Amino acid sequence: MKIKLLAVNATVAALYVALALAVKPIAFGELQFRIPEIFNHLIAFNPLFMPGVILGVFISNLGSELGPIDLAFGVGHSVITLGLAIIIFKFVPNIKARLAIMTLLFTFTMFIIALELVLVFNLPFLLTWLFVAGGELIVLAIGAPIMYTLNKRLDFKNML
Repeated sequence: MKIKLLAVNATVAALYVALALAVKPIAFGELQFRIPEIFNHLIAFNPLFMPGVILGVFISNLGSELGPIDLAFGVGHSVITLGLAIIIFKFVPNIKARLAIMTLLFTFTMFIIALELVLVFNLPFLLTWLFVAGGELIVLAIGAPIMYTLNKRLDFKNML
């Protein structure tokens, strides 16, 4: 692995963890606004950001009160959804469309996190999915134009 690739992904992971810890009261649980999820949008620019995002999710979920189940479901959700996005993006060259797809894809696949919460807290599935998907939709919808604007300055595609 190139040193630059390793360093940038370590930075992404560190930023993800720092943001998750900063908003921990609203980043975990039945109603989630996990602000660092905006880093998922990096994959719309370059799939080589995936290890940094996954590592950030893994380290953040180490601090979850739910324990190992949150590692399995949280990391699994990210791997599955980012993997699907990478496949879809092979057919979608437009960055704005990719950001919209990423937002909708992560919102839809929050059923995985809802399932986890149902198993742990015995909550109603559809309502739980609605709440966690709503939080994800808000965070990623706000994050998409932020990442689009940052890309103009930082050029994420060629950063790695």
